[in-house]
Amino acid sequence: MQDAAEAELIQQAQNHNLASFNRLVILYQGVAFRVAYRLLGDEDRAADAVQDSFIKAYRKLHQYRGGQFRSWLLRIVTNSCYDMLRSKARRPTTSLDNMVVEQESSIWLRDPEEGVEQQVLRQEIADFLQAAIITLPPNQRLAVTLCDVEGLNYQEISNVTGWALGTVKSRLSRGRAKLREYISAHRPELNPARGRSTVE
Repeated sequence: MQDAAEAELIQQAQNHNLASFNRLVILYQGVAFRVAYRLLGDEDRAADAVQDSFIKAYRKLHQYRGGQFRSWLLRIVTNSCYDMLRSKARRPTTSLDNMVVEQESSIWLRDPEEGVEQQVLRQEIADFLQAAIITLPPNQRLAVTLCDVEGLNYQEISNVTGWALGTVKSRLSRGRAKLREYISAHRPELNPARGRSTVE
């Protein structure tokens, strides 16, 4: 969607046009869910965080002052996820290390041209990578997700998180290093340092 068209939708939504806001939800629900899932490691909790985030976004639309709407929205999503992580830390239940990794929303990964074997392999790798990402501290997890999964640049990540650019680079570097260690220990054949990997 063109920026002008998106800006018009936002303006209409700010004037309490629910249909326009629903179109924004459709535009951004995919990226919002993926970020929440990577941070929380659980589809149900990610869906709850996204739903909560869109409700907050609708109520706070009058506070939006321009700039990238995606960054503004993802900041709300990440704050909702951090709230959930803090709540879980206060009331611990099952260790994340002992959780079975959920089947990631494979609609984001599925290629209709792939055969069953390729789809199974892709899902296995996606599950493994999510298990690796969830071992990172939340701030590194967020940096890696926004940069390496969603493709945001350093400035966009800074806009989403409120971190200084140096902090973004530092957390991303540390997160990538820990991921490389995890991959080398558990699935060395996927380590990019060994050459072209199965992930590619």
